[in-house]
Amino acid sequence: MKKANVGFVLIVWLLMTNLFASAQTGDPGDGTRYRIMFYNVENLFDPLIDSTNCDEEFTPGGERRWTNKRMYDKINKIYKVIMAVGEYDPPAIIGLSEIENLRVLQKLIYETPLKNYGYRIIHHESPDWRGIDVALLYRADLFQPFADSAIALTFADDTSYRTRDILYVKGLAMGREMLHIFVNHWPSRYGGYMNTIARRNDAAALLLSQVDSLKTALASPAIILMGDFNDDPTDESFAKVLQAKKPEHPFNPDALYNLMLAPDPEWPFGSLKYRESWNHFDQLIVTGTLLADTLQTHVKQQRAHIFHADFLLEPDETYLGQKPYRTYLGFRYQGGYSDHLPVYLDLEIRP
Repeated sequence: MKKANVGFVLIVWLLMTNLFASAQTGDPGDGTRYRIMFYNVENLFDPLIDSTNCDEEFTPGGERRWTNKRMYDKINKIYKVIMAVGEYDPPAIIGLSEIENLRVLQKLIYETPLKNYGYRIIHHESPDWRGIDVALLYRADLFQPFADSAIALTFADDTSYRTRDILYVKGLAMGREMLHIFVNHWPSRYGGYMNTIARRNDAAALLLSQVDSLKTALASPAIILMGDFNDDPTDESFAKVLQAKKPEHPFNPDALYNLMLAPDPEWPFGSLKYRESWNHFDQLIVTGTLLADTLQTHVKQQRAHIFHADFLLEPDETYLGQKPYRTYLGFRYQGGYSDHLPVYLDLEIRP
């Protein structure tokens, strides 16, 4: 009986291994699937007090009663999400927002089973008043960074206002394609949409200037913009400032295309929910050079995806339907994952 069980387990393991390998490489004759993910993880703080910012809320004596136990529970949940998005072959590149510091990132990649995948960290401390930053994780066997920098956001209407930097990373994917990646977390709508729209428009203008500089220096660069933009794809910052279009043929190699404007038949909602309304604040935008499927490197299906596994959702008893299963509901700890859903795209890279 024991031998039969061992044999059965071996067969299942072989079938699953082949399944995951197929998911990574695609159909015979296709190139390698190269998954890129972005996730706003909702306040991944450590419980230590940092005198340089206002993080007292996320300490054992603070309003959130944030402890090591809660931090490690959240880190393990983020690990679970990353593995699920990758279909058990975790993404080559992961953009993150709402992380406090390098320490929590190190715990994520070195103190969970992610340590088996050779992840490395690109992170800069930002001047955000709460102490939250953006970061990039990458698998060293799949991505080789050559340069990175933090691009500071400043605002003419309030020179004292501090928010997250934009993280820029340049690197080689699979030794074949040079990618230029910008990780964003734009100013929130706290205080009202109309009162804060100018700041997000300023962020869009700064980002566009960085993109234009790359396009001036390089011939049709492969650029990926990712992040929690606190705006929808049809808002002014995207439609008028960035002028990010819906992905439709023919593709202009130097134009920006917002992949979230291509309908996702598997999830016709958004990445976060406010009361009864879903929003698409978490977005992936690319230059047209990544969309033509005749090229060596291209975005599969010319669209992105919102990862909406059941374990990331809970019933919305007030506004009906479902909503993200978040860590906190107001100040009440409920031990969920995040108030945002992850988004991802698949590049196909041919030999």
